[in-house]
Amino acid sequence: MQINGSEIAEIAAKSAYDRKALDIVVLDLKGLSSLTDYFVICSGNSDTHVQGIAEIIEESLDEKTVKIWHREGEKRSTWILLDYIDVIVHIFTKEAREFYSLERLWGDAPKTEYGSEDSVET
Repeated sequence: MQINGSEIAEIAAKSAYDRKALDIVVLDLKGLSSLTDYFVICSGNSDTHVQGIAEIIEESLDEKTVKIWHREGEKRSTWILLDYIDVIVHIFTKEAREFYSLERLWGDAPKTEYGSEDSVET
């Protein structure tokens, strides 16, 4: 059974939530970008927290036999990128997220916010 991009994004967002990531959003880029179908964006409180969020997302998707295509960012990084081709996960410290402001750059993309038990699409 193959998992589609929407399901990968959902698993990544829920895994980030389970690791206490902050301000989790999924941007639906279908029709807006040839790069990928979804961005999952979230924040951690520190470099260590960012690393922990990345690890749980990778573990959760690996359990579903979804293999990562590319990873960028080191243990002491303020931004880790996990590329699953149809889904790219961006995990930032708060400061780096404000600086790069991906949500503003992709402001016309439909956005689903996570951070409570229910997700809210805007």
